[in-house]
Amino acid sequence: MKQSFGRLASGEEAQLYTISCGALTATVSDFGAHLVSLLVPDRNGCAADVVLGFDDAQSYYSADGFIGAPVGRNANRIAGASFLLGQTEVRLTPNEGRNNLHSGPDCYHLRFWKVEEHRKDSITLSLQSPDGDQGFPGNAAIRLTYRLDQEGGLHIIFDAVADKDTVFNLTTHGYFNLKGHQHTDAAMDQELMIPGCHFYPDDAENIPTGALRHVEGTPFDFRVFKPIGRDIGMDDESLKLQGGYDHNFEVCGNPCAILRDPDSGRAMSVYTDCPGIQLYAGNFLDAVGKGGIHYGRRSGVALETQFAPDAVHHPEWPQPFTRAFEHRISETIYKFSW
Repeated sequence: MKQSFGRLASGEEAQLYTISCGALTATVSDFGAHLVSLLVPDRNGCAADVVLGFDDAQSYYSADGFIGAPVGRNANRIAGASFLLGQTEVRLTPNEGRNNLHSGPDCYHLRFWKVEEHRKDSITLSLQSPDGDQGFPGNAAIRLTYRLDQEGGLHIIFDAVADKDTVFNLTTHGYFNLKGHQHTDAAMDQELMIPGCHFYPDDAENIPTGALRHVEGTPFDFRVFKPIGRDIGMDDESLKLQGGYDHNFEVCGNPCAILRDPDSGRAMSVYTDCPGIQLYAGNFLDAVGKGGIHYGRRSGVALETQFAPDAVHHPEWPQPFTRAFEHRISETIYKFSW
C-alpha cells in the first residue's frame, strides 16, 4: 500500500509505503528512506508502534536526531573531518566542532530515494551519490532494502558500490521503545544485553581514544540483562563526557544485542555482519513526534550496527574502505519476539 506522506516546504510530495509479513507491519517513506513505524504485538497479541518517528515528511526534514534515518556514506564520527585514502587526503565538512558526524550536511535522509521495488513484505530504495558528494570520492549507487519475515525479523540490507575507492560505513538510526513509542518515560526501563566484552572509550569530542576497554567493573557491562537507565548516571568519565551512553561495542557474535521490555513481553535480538554496534540512549533528543508525543531526553534507544567511530584513523581496526566497483553489502536483522 502507498499513500501520501505530505509535502515538503519545497512543494515536493513524499509517499509512505506499507510492508507486512506475519505479525509485523512497517511503513517507510521515499523521503529519506526513513523507517516511520513498526507494529509489533505484545504477549497478549496487542500491537504497538515501537519506533520513534513523525507524522509527515516535513517533520523529518526539520528535526534533528536522525530519527529512523539511514546514515552514510560514513556513520558516526571522523576526527578532524579528514582522512587519507591511499595518498589522497579526503576533506569533509566539520559539523560537530572540528569533526564530522554522520557525513555532515546534506545527509542522505534529507533526500528523496527512488523506490526500485515494493512488495507486500519488502521495499527496496536507491540513491545516487555523485563523485565528491559530502567530500567522498566516487559516483556511488546505494540500495537499501527493508524486508519482514514470518519469524518476526526486520531485515535491513545495504548494497553500495562506487567507481572510485571510497568509504562505505552505512547504518540505520532507528530509536526503539518496545513498550510503544508513546511511553517515553519507560524507554530507559528497557532491559539490554550486549555480550561484547569491550567498548571504545571516547574523549571530550566523542572521538575514540584508540583504546579498547573491558566492560568488567564499568557501567558499560551489559553482559547480563539490566535496565539501560540503571547505571547511566554513574560517576564514570566516559559516561559524563557524552551525557550518557553513546559508545561503540565490539561485535563478538550474534545476537550482538538483545533488548526487551518486561511489561509487554516484547524483545528484539540484533544480528549483524558489522564489526561494531553503537549504543545511543537518546541523550539529546528533543522533538515532537507521532501523535504529538514529545520525545525528550532518553525517550528511545538506538542500536546502530557499523564500523567503529573514526576507524579510518585506526588501521588496526576493521576498515570501511571499499575499492572501486567492489560492492559493500551488509545486513542487520532486528528479530522480534513476544
